[in-house]
Amino acid sequence: MSREKKKDAKAAEAATSQSDSENTESADAVELHENAGANVVEIDDSKSAPEDRATAGPFDVSEVPAMRPYVDLGGIKVAPREGLQLRLEVDERANRVAAVSLDYEDSLLQVQAFSAPKSSGLWGEVRAELIQQMTAQGAEVSEEEGLLGPEVVVNTPVPADQGGGTRLARFLAVDGPRWMLRGVIMGKAATDVATRELVIDLFRELVVVRGDQPMPPSELIPLRVPAGVQTDAPGEAQEA
Repeated sequence: MSREKKKDAKAAEAATSQSDSENTESADAVELHENAGANVVEIDDSKSAPEDRATAGPFDVSEVPAMRPYVDLGGIKVAPREGLQLRLEVDERANRVAAVSLDYEDSLLQVQAFSAPKSSGLWGEVRAELIQQMTAQGAEVSEEEGLLGPEVVVNTPVPADQGGGTRLARFLAVDGPRWMLRGVIMGKAATDVATRELVIDLFRELVVVRGDQPMPPSELIPLRVPAGVQTDAPGEAQEA
């Protein structure tokens, strides 16, 4: 082979090698782009609430008669009923009431209210974060369609020194006008359908008092100790 032909062959080989390299890099780029897209989770920011929320609850304070008796906890009002006991969960570090726990029908319903945008909901975003967080902690997590919409069912391992086994909890929420009311159901109602219906009925009787003050989305709506309740034993259950 002449010197000129050898140079041409080497040039062609180099060009082919460069072309293969560029094709490989292009394929890698496409693959990376596709993989990156696979990790993107679309969050549903529409309001999650039953169609009859405004008439069957959970209620906004503007939707209930002012004279109806409630236990006033600030951001949440609880309708009294026989057999119901409530307990205030206090965050001692922040020195504030963080949640309301309602003991009813051998079950526990813990509730919190959060500020939300006027036109969109929070439960879709909160649900996605909850699933990611609880899965990372080693819990068994699934989504189910409940009586009020999507629920997150969490089965958490219980340490051996606490009896072992697992503990089941159901997370549910309803998006209202400028608020989201979230509940966690534990105990008998977490597994028994008939009891869960009673606890859901209790959840739907709750009233959220958002207030008119500006609040960023997802901020806990302040709760307070009701008048006449002793604050020296904040964890003690009170008859509602």
